[in-house]
Amino acid sequence: MSQDTQVFSSYLTSKIAEFDFERLYTKTNRLLLHVCMWFTFSVLLLLSYILAYKLSLFNAVILTIRMTTVNMLVFYLFFYVLLPKILAGGRNKIIILLIISLPFLLFIWIAITYFFSQLYHALGFEIENGELKGAIKMSADQTFLQAVSFKRMISQAFIVISILSPFFFVKILFEISKLYSKTLKIQQEKASLEIENIHIEKNFLKAQLNPHFLFNTLNNLYGLAIKKDPATPDVIVNLSDIMSYTLYESNTEKVSLQKELEFIKNYSELEKMRYPADKKIVLHLPDENNLIGLYIAPLLTFTFIENAFKYGLSHNKEQFIYLSIKIEDNQFYFHLENDVDDHVSQKEFGGIGIANVQKRLQLLYPDKHELRIENLQHKFVVSLKINLTTHG
Repeated sequence: MSQDTQVFSSYLTSKIAEFDFERLYTKTNRLLLHVCMWFTFSVLLLLSYILAYKLSLFNAVILTIRMTTVNMLVFYLFFYVLLPKILAGGRNKIIILLIISLPFLLFIWIAITYFFSQLYHALGFEIENGELKGAIKMSADQTFLQAVSFKRMISQAFIVISILSPFFFVKILFEISKLYSKTLKIQQEKASLEIENIHIEKNFLKAQLNPHFLFNTLNNLYGLAIKKDPATPDVIVNLSDIMSYTLYESNTEKVSLQKELEFIKNYSELEKMRYPADKKIVLHLPDENNLIGLYIAPLLTFTFIENAFKYGLSHNKEQFIYLSIKIEDNQFYFHLENDVDDHVSQKEFGGIGIANVQKRLQLLYPDKHELRIENLQHKFVVSLKINLTTHG
């Protein structure tokens, strides 16, 4: 499916979901719609009798009344009497009951038509000319059993189906659209609720992570201050930027990619202070010119980075953290590798944070992301690709 087709499909789906059938389909509007449907059918049928069968206006009106009344009775009998009982009969019985209802409706249609012929004949009404000349008397001269015989029902089945099909089609199409709209609304409400829950979890995680991070950073600041290290003001600025971002700027669905990467850089620089300079902590970020106009959900990669510093640089022979972020054709590529202690399980390494990220990705970037997490021997690898939006 092309991108334009996907966009149109998403647009059409959103419009159907936004359409409020319940507000539109009030009792008054429902009555008006049904009146319009049967009036349109009656007018077309009347013109058919006059133009195709060369009947007088009076004869055409009489036959139109009969045919419209029969179709209305069968239509409402099925949709408002039989169908609710069929649907209440259980999943296993629905198909069987629907199949049984078809010959029953055919029988009802032919029987009512027969009684109309008897009534018209008793009132002295007859068609005197045209292709239908004598049709009322011919129908009335039959016995009821002859009128509803198996042979006659078979011969009339196609006629009845062709006459009733438009009404059944319109009704079924409307009910399907109504049900589809309701289903989409439920799905959207569910997705909105899930996203809200994810934000609650995200904020809860931030509340847990920030004190832990603050504790380490303040300890480092204390050491720098004691030594009167000239880097102390820069560390304070970095910490201030990080706290401002996590507490205020990240409380939206999307943030500019440039700010997100500034946060990652500041966070990584502060974490590096805890380790000797010979530790292999490598960070590759894209050029700022490639970030203009791009937005991303905030703190999506924060859990992975924090876990890398928390569990990486362990007692393995090879101690390292390697983080690379690239932007190509509005695609966000995140790749992170770190050594990990053999005694740390994948469940312990991941925890609620990674599960939270996975849920956020599913909700915010459905079909627009690829996440791969590998717990290899002595190494933990995270690869993430996201198709970014170019607007906020």
